[in-house]
Amino acid sequence: MNAARASLLALLLCWATAALALVAVPPLSGRVVDQTGTLAAGDVASLTQQLGDLEARKGSQIAVLIVPTTDGEAIEQFTLRVAEAWKIGRKKIDDGALLVIAKNDRRLRIEVGYGLEGALTDATTKRIIDEDITPKFKSGDFAGGVSAGVNRMIAVANGEKLPEPEPPHWQSPGLSNYVDPFNPFILVFVFIVGGVLRAVLGRFIGAAATGGIAGVFGWFIAGSFAAAILIGFIAFVVSFLVQNMGSMGPSVGRRGRDSGWVGGSGGSWSGGSSSSDSGFRGGGGSFGGGGASGSW
Repeated sequence: MNAARASLLALLLCWATAALALVAVPPLSGRVVDQTGTLAAGDVASLTQQLGDLEARKGSQIAVLIVPTTDGEAIEQFTLRVAEAWKIGRKKIDDGALLVIAKNDRRLRIEVGYGLEGALTDATTKRIIDEDITPKFKSGDFAGGVSAGVNRMIAVANGEKLPEPEPPHWQSPGLSNYVDPFNPFILVFVFIVGGVLRAVLGRFIGAAATGGIAGVFGWFIAGSFAAAILIGFIAFVVSFLVQNMGSMGPSVGRRGRDSGWVGGSGGSWSGGSSSSDSGFRGGGGSFGGGGASGSW
């Protein structure tokens, strides 16, 4: 009994030691992650642009990772760990692919998600490695090899029939076709209604109410929530700024009666910090071990 427990403990210790010895999966900081400094900034920018264009056009995601070594771990196992952590490709479509290079080990692999396996087959990815990538790697042209491999992966992925990519949630296609927010009738409405509401409710609340009413009208006219938000925001800003401009005029006439300027409080408009999350992230794609490996 004691021998069995000792054996089980030894097995668990070996497993834990092996797990701790694995090279950590790098964080997904972009479409191209180079931990070796092999690629110049211009190369990374060019690859990033190409891969971004592919995602915008097809929805598919391709990422590149260059590490110094997998430290004895098989390139297949390491790449699959990266794929499972990064989740490249769209969820339930699984149209992602990874090009992983262990430079010091002289090993590389292309890992393909389920959704692209019809185009980026095992045979196709093997040919990309053997015909496009490794010949350039052997001559020391790593940037050229990565670029050639990525270009061919993109060309093959373009031939796969996939669902159209969804537009960004904040973007409403053809918004300008719905309604012109600078239509003179809208501006006149803002000036008249905004003036009345500001006089009754005060500057900020009146401007906000004006924006809300304009947004409701925008919703009925355009039938678009995005258009309603845009019109309401513009109406709020215009109404608010008009009040500020109006408050400066009367203060000039009152200067002689008071010890100083009697204008509105010098508050400033702040739209808040608008953060455009342009950071690349995986879409939840899954991988099943498809792809090919190679060396040079």
